[in-house]
Amino acid sequence: MPSPRSNTSASLLEAASLSTLDLFNGLPVSCLHALEQGSEVRDFRPGHVFFRTGETGQRLFLLEKGQVQTFRTSGTHKLIIAELKPPAIFGEMAFVGQCMYHCSAQTTEPSRIRIIVRAELETLLDQYPVITRRLLDLVSERFVRVLLDLEATSFRQLLPRIASLLLERAQGECIEDLTHKEIAQRLRVYRESVTTALGELRRAGIIAVDRKRIRVLNRLRLERASRE
Repeated sequence: MPSPRSNTSASLLEAASLSTLDLFNGLPVSCLHALEQGSEVRDFRPGHVFFRTGETGQRLFLLEKGQVQTFRTSGTHKLIIAELKPPAIFGEMAFVGQCMYHCSAQTTEPSRIRIIVRAELETLLDQYPVITRRLLDLVSERFVRVLLDLEATSFRQLLPRIASLLLERAQGECIEDLTHKEIAQRLRVYRESVTTALGELRRAGIIAVDRKRIRVLNRLRLERASRE
């Protein structure tokens, strides 16, 4: 059984990890320790949904390990908003305005999440109003990022965007586990449009397309296509 000293050391380490988040940066160690003691850490499998668009919430989530995807859906189509990696915060809308989530969030790989309930955080908000301002800054920053992404989606042709995504995901000359459906979700277009664009790149001899695997045959031409 862990000794009290080892438990204390672990708590101090966790409190220190909280301070790496901009939201809690600069707070006294005693406050971070209290927040760590009042929160819960859980491990989740891939595909776990924390909340859905339109739901109201009372919890803030801190991603300590793994990856979380935020997204919106329209019918059968999925719009990916962000791929979060640690350290990261999500669910911040539960503490703003109507406390309503404007997107859904789920794990995309095994993840460790710290969960802070509203009552615990509100005590800290009363003591340190700067945290409220930082929460609002976070909401504003993410809103602006979505607007800029939508602008790029609206005014940039599909072929350069697909070429840029392939270059970003390429490991050497291969892109593994990237389906037409996932490309469509990331670029906010129909799957059929992605299939057509990939077909153009394939016929031009720039890429080769296999099942869940794309090979880059001519990187220079792919880079050129990303800038057109």
